[in-house]
Amino acid sequence: MTALADRAAAAERAVRDRHLRRVWGLPGTVLGRSGWPASASQRVHWHWNYWWQAHLLDTLVDAQLRDPSPERLRLIDRFVGSVRLRNFGRWINDYYDDIAWLGLALQRVGHLGLDVRGGLEAISSRLREGWTDDAGGGIWWRAGDDFKNAPANGPAAIFHAREGAAEHAAGLTGWMTERLVDPESGLVWDGLRVGSGELVKHIFTYCQGVYLGACLELSEMDRVEHTIHAVAAHVAPNGVIRGQGGGDGGLFAGILARYLALAAPLLPSGVARDLVLHSAEACWTGATETSHGPLFSADWATPAPSLPLTPEAPERDLSVQVSAWMLLEAAATLDHRV
Repeated sequence: MTALADRAAAAERAVRDRHLRRVWGLPGTVLGRSGWPASASQRVHWHWNYWWQAHLLDTLVDAQLRDPSPERLRLIDRFVGSVRLRNFGRWINDYYDDIAWLGLALQRVGHLGLDVRGGLEAISSRLREGWTDDAGGGIWWRAGDDFKNAPANGPAAIFHAREGAAEHAAGLTGWMTERLVDPESGLVWDGLRVGSGELVKHIFTYCQGVYLGACLELSEMDRVEHTIHAVAAHVAPNGVIRGQGGGDGGLFAGILARYLALAAPLLPSGVARDLVLHSAEACWTGATETSHGPLFSADWATPAPSLPLTPEAPERDLSVQVSAWMLLEAAATLDHRV
């Protein structure tokens, strides 16, 4: 294994050791506890973060592609079944972004040879139901809401492109381009409140990532390059993707890193590759060592705190640790690429 692959492997072991546990004590089940050290509710998976689990599953697939093993493949199989179990027998929920994330993970699980057709069919159908002509198209963030945003439309576009529905993916991506891309900075805004017409101009790193990923799937390389340069200029000070705290924000930088790494081999500039590798170096060197392996900072440009963690430390969150692991897996894929 290369040095970058070794780091990804260390991150995998740390997340698995600290966070992966049975669901309700049932044999053959496994999900990620959303905190470490875990609270009482987190120990029994009462605290349920559907989309965090989707990214944990996706990153387990990264690890399986890096270093295939029958044991991990069995773990992935158990994990998929446990997501449905903890979601009370259903694949979907009311949030279109959540189910798009799980759909992307399940597509990749299917490529490993596991049967996830039922989940993919349920998710694909639900995502298509989310499209309306309100505000020119796009899908909702949540059923019954009036908000359309990049976090839902981006991963849904990637999902549809990967299932061969290029026209549908192009409609979602085109809606984001028309409605959410800042013409001055090139960055992607969060979303649009359809009822009032208000643009929510928050700049989140994962909005850049999912738009980048959607454009990449559709081979819109000019937009890919433009977005990457906007990221480098505005959300990666000193070449390190900025953090956005714990909770849901803990995953944002890792999502951007995933799609930067997918774009990097296709682009001559080297900007995407440098962003991933510089971020990975900062993340790794800033980690705090624990008995379970490295504990990564919520902001890769800043060292992780020493133990014991305070109750409010974002580094306790599964989201933060999966995001760092995702980054290190992304970096490992670039190790031999020029």
